[in-house]
Amino acid sequence: MRVATQKLTSQFPLPLLGNNSESKLPESDFNQICQLIIQQLTALLPTVAIWTVYHDLTKGKRHLVAEYFSENLCSVQVTPACLPSYFVSGQSNLDFTSLQAETWWREDFPVLKITELAASDLYHSYVCRISKQSVTTAEYLLICTSKLLSDEQQNLLLNNAQILSNYLAMYRERSHQQQEIAALSQALGQAEHQLRNPLALINLYAENLRLALPQGDLQEQASLIRQTVDELSAKLTDLLYRGQQANLNFRKHNLQTIIGECIKTLQHLLKEKELKINYPEKPVYVTVDNWQMKQVFDNLLSNAIHFSPRGGTITCNWYAYSNEVLIEICDRGSGIVPEELKQIFKPYYSRRLGGTGLGLAIAQKIILAHQGNLWAENLPEGGAQFSFTLPFKHRK
Repeated sequence: MRVATQKLTSQFPLPLLGNNSESKLPESDFNQICQLIIQQLTALLPTVAIWTVYHDLTKGKRHLVAEYFSENLCSVQVTPACLPSYFVSGQSNLDFTSLQAETWWREDFPVLKITELAASDLYHSYVCRISKQSVTTAEYLLICTSKLLSDEQQNLLLNNAQILSNYLAMYRERSHQQQEIAALSQALGQAEHQLRNPLALINLYAENLRLALPQGDLQEQASLIRQTVDELSAKLTDLLYRGQQANLNFRKHNLQTIIGECIKTLQHLLKEKELKINYPEKPVYVTVDNWQMKQVFDNLLSNAIHFSPRGGTITCNWYAYSNEVLIEICDRGSGIVPEELKQIFKPYYSRRLGGTGLGLAIAQKIILAHQGNLWAENLPEGGAQFSFTLPFKHRK
């Protein structure tokens, strides 16, 4: 028994992602899920052949993962409109041509429903659609069996198709996030071009003023302008280049120290609204880029402060597991409108009056670069909660 995978050309190619390597989602993760699901079904059902077809979003091509019972793989020409005819089942040499050509496919096939196909007198075929896209494309799990499947066996097939469908939805969502992050990176590159020269000009004029002014407060103010511009320029460089995973400066840091430093910079906002931030007394150490992680906490805490009612409390918790830590930041504001939950991490989308719409997008970019995940949800008792995970050790 062997597992075979092959790339297929789609009749409706999906748009390719950007050239930035960070924008490309590894397709191997979902491919591995397909293999595990197929191997499990093969072990539990009287399988003659089984395969699943989905779209590899990073390459704009269809992808096939299959399991069969022959040790010999037939080599044939792959055409855009059909699947390769390489299934052979031992001595019976069953013919799968009609199934592989997908002439049986109908656009009205329901999602996550088992449909039996009248394909052959030698075997029984069952198909389950695992997604419904806007374009006319077939993504499905198909199994050929030597016996009719019982209701219990069909439920087993359906449950595994549901798992596959859920993972496919996660795969697509992550790919969309990567596309948005690629767009954000492009926007940041444009910002550098627009800001770098004005900052250099301010720096030059501030230095000229410092040299021309007598010693005293005015000269110190000119020096402060220069120092501030240098810091802005350095942060702009960090934002543009250190967000890439290869350039992150990973060290072991205590989350207590990071959040404590962020709270100090936000004290004026906390005093203005009479807010307090609670966080655990127990330290937890993670391998992160210190400056980047400060940006994440700063963006999430600033957001929580803005939406918290006066005199309230913002709660930060973390929970350590075997390989990762879960961090939660909760406010007691009005929460997030359900329609906005899918929008808030998109670049330039902001719920705050006068906001740039980049804070949460940048936070998500940093967390993904740290091999974690960031999401938002409403709390049953009111308010919003932003959660993200971080691995204890960076995986190279």
